[in-house]
Amino acid sequence: MSANVKEIKDADFAAVVKTGVVLVDFWAPWCGPCRMQGPILEEVAAAVGDKGVIAKINIDENTASAAQSGVQSIPTLLLFNDGKMVKRYVGVQRKDELVKAIDSQV
Repeated sequence: MSANVKEIKDADFAAVVKTGVVLVDFWAPWCGPCRMQGPILEEVAAAVGDKGVIAKINIDENTASAAQSGVQSIPTLLLFNDGKMVKRYVGVQRKDELVKAIDSQV
């Protein structure tokens, strides 16, 4: 994982999504589609720069945040703006769709 994509844990979750625009990827290492989404998120992070934070949370190690967020399948990506969830994606998402969603929140 690069410096552009932040790995977070249950303990960090609320603080990370509390302020600004944050895209959180709920994933697991055994999930094939999740591994496909990873490089796309790197591209999204590079494209949006300081406009938003791109974060990943491993649901195998951090079950509370996934349960609290209603994540039932992975990859699930949740877009937050100042702590409020504004968009939910399930399945692999394209770079342009994610960049557009982040840009619409800034």
